[in-house]
Amino acid sequence: MNLYLDTSTPETILKLDDKEYRYVFANDLAEKLLSFLRDKLAENHKTFTDITEITFMSGPGSFTGLRIGAAIVNTLASELNIPLYDHHGKQHKIILPDYGRGANISKPRK
Repeated sequence: MNLYLDTSTPETILKLDDKEYRYVFANDLAEKLLSFLRDKLAENHKTFTDITEITFMSGPGSFTGLRIGAAIVNTLASELNIPLYDHHGKQHKIILPDYGRGANISKPRK
């Protein structure tokens, strides 16, 4: 089963082969994304071990969303020993998010 994950925008997109799921997690992405994925796999009578490859929308996009999504796909690909691709089709050992710009760090107040 091919898994595609896009956490670059407020609306998360998950594709399992030809089935697509969309969900807005708001501030609950870190807490709920993995269980959302598990539940959607279960709806299709699958488990994590049925995933054969992963494609991740690596950016640009939301800093927090990309960090959370990358952590999950990197961990799954490593633990399941399956190929991991970015949205351009390039295979990676680990995916680093592309935020599209540098960090916006404010100057200290003092």
